[in-house]
Amino acid sequence: MDKLIVRPLVESDISTLIVIDALDECKDEEPASAILSVLGQFVSKIQKVKIFVTSRPEPRIREGFCLPLLKNTTDVFILHEVKSSQVNRDIRILFKHRLAELAGRRRGLDGWPTKEQLDALCERAAGLFIYAVATVGFIDHKNNSPKKQLDRLLDSPESSVFEGETKFTANVTLDLLYTSIIQEAFGDGYSKDDPKVRSVLGAVILAANPLSPSTIATLLGFDVEEVSPILSSIHSLLTLKEDDNHPVRPFHKSFPDFIVDPTRCVNTRFRVCPPDQHAELLVGCLGLMDRILEPNMCKLPDGILNSEVDDLKERTKQYIHRPLEYACRSWHKHLVDMTPAHRLKITSALHRFLEGKFIFWLEVLSILGTAREAFNALEAAVRWLDVR
Repeated sequence: MDKLIVRPLVESDISTLIVIDALDECKDEEPASAILSVLGQFVSKIQKVKIFVTSRPEPRIREGFCLPLLKNTTDVFILHEVKSSQVNRDIRILFKHRLAELAGRRRGLDGWPTKEQLDALCERAAGLFIYAVATVGFIDHKNNSPKKQLDRLLDSPESSVFEGETKFTANVTLDLLYTSIIQEAFGDGYSKDDPKVRSVLGAVILAANPLSPSTIATLLGFDVEEVSPILSSIHSLLTLKEDDNHPVRPFHKSFPDFIVDPTRCVNTRFRVCPPDQHAELLVGCLGLMDRILEPNMCKLPDGILNSEVDDLKERTKQYIHRPLEYACRSWHKHLVDMTPAHRLKITSALHRFLEGKFIFWLEVLSILGTAREAFNALEAAVRWLDVR
């Protein structure tokens, strides 16, 4: 912080705005945000700098802003205290702008949407911009008529959704939208593909790093032709490219929060159970390494250091594909608490991997320049086995 940011800004003596967006998504185990703690130490030195931080009001973030070094230099702006009329006006502008763009790209949408439809959309958004953005994504489905998509959404129940006798009790507006999008994508009745849908959704939201559709397919043992349509069906909830090798991410953190919460995602067809999906990803990683790892994966000359191989990067790209790299670097991050059935299966797969492929795994980590990660992986494995 001091060398890379504070000193250069002090020496340049320029007025600067630094934006730190979604601080709550930073993985941080400290009781008060480590980033805010560091900022507090240096903020008085950079008088011409304004720092704009956005975050959910999580305890460690609130405590960070209460630190004595930051408290007197901070103005707090609580988004939920903005006048609802102002928020609704902005959301209406967003709807009008995005839907006008859509009408300009598709035929037969003159005079659409109507004022009444815009009013209904704004009312349903209830002050949530993420609702507005996801709604536009749902309406702008490449294989469906925007008019029909909008009608479907507005015809769906507005204030409550029931699965048996269970009613949504939290985040009702977003939950209704997410439920509508998922049911529209995969139908109302049970399907033999439901487990596959849960597996793919689980890979998207639980992966240690964002995975591409092709990597998800390889790790889960599916064809990419099975994975891509599942993701395309809920494209409004994801950042999804046409390229099957491009990582896919949830558009907003509220979707992963929804899909794993039994009080919110009440339809068990689509709810992701983290222990189950972590187990599936872990078995996929261990199985892939067990099948593919072999001595001298990148065909390096004998008795030579990695740094002495001129084309090491090209060899790495040729012989260590993305799914294998993810498996080697991240398998241990899926070692979580699981059911006894999962534990037995994973213990046997872990034993087979460590007994037969351990040295080759270390070789791959060394070539990737991440050999230190082996310590974290083995420590996690020992801890998991001790508890079991």
